[in-house]
Amino acid sequence: MKPFLLLATRAEDEAADGEYEAFRAAGGLTTDQLVRIRLESEPMPPIDLDDWSGIIVGGSPYNASDAPDDKSAVQLRVEAELSELLDQVVARDFPFLGACYGVGLLGRHQQGVVDRTWSEPIGPTRVTLTPDGRADPVFGELQDSFDAFVGHKEACRVLPAGAVLLASGTRCPVQAFRIKQNVFATQFHPELTVDGIVTRIRVYRDYGYFRPHEMDALIAEVQQSAVTEPASMIASFVRRYAAESLEVTVR
Repeated sequence: MKPFLLLATRAEDEAADGEYEAFRAAGGLTTDQLVRIRLESEPMPPIDLDDWSGIIVGGSPYNASDAPDDKSAVQLRVEAELSELLDQVVARDFPFLGACYGVGLLGRHQQGVVDRTWSEPIGPTRVTLTPDGRADPVFGELQDSFDAFVGHKEACRVLPAGAVLLASGTRCPVQAFRIKQNVFATQFHPELTVDGIVTRIRVYRDYGYFRPHEMDALIAEVQQSAVTEPASMIASFVRRYAAESLEVTVR
């Protein structure tokens, strides 16, 4: 099988490694089948889409909609590299899944409106598939309505032209959309388990998602959650797009 490629942007090792393991476990992938590149620590190497079954972009402390003057040099580089990659991905309708940060990247790349209108606090939220979502080969394996973990400062307010809304939420109207047939973005984190979100709460305590003194109460709250359904979407994505290949050099 050709490997899947995870493009990550988290500088904190605990959160970055937890994200990798969460995607790998949800997809039923071995370490050889899910290759990670940490873009925050090195420039993106040349990527030949023919080497991969699909591309996954994880979440990020970055906000795509922030003013350029508010972005670090690293963030600007990362976004430029990902935009060039999305040029190829969208042109070829290549399998792509962007989780959380992916909504900002793909939404802006496709000329949608991404801003802070529909931000959501950290925790579970109710997500409901649209009729198009229920008919989608990847999302259609999910229950019609389910709980998922979120925590984001920006969201897609206006879908790009031609985008297909796949899921909506009680607090954020755009929870997932598709470009063409194979390019997906979710606002919720399909990979996150309770343990995973607790780790991120601790790691990102001082990043403005919540008041630091509220951390223990927030952890206690999310530990009461029962979020299991979203991970099945990652497994569905992997099953649909896993491709056979000749031997590939793992970067």
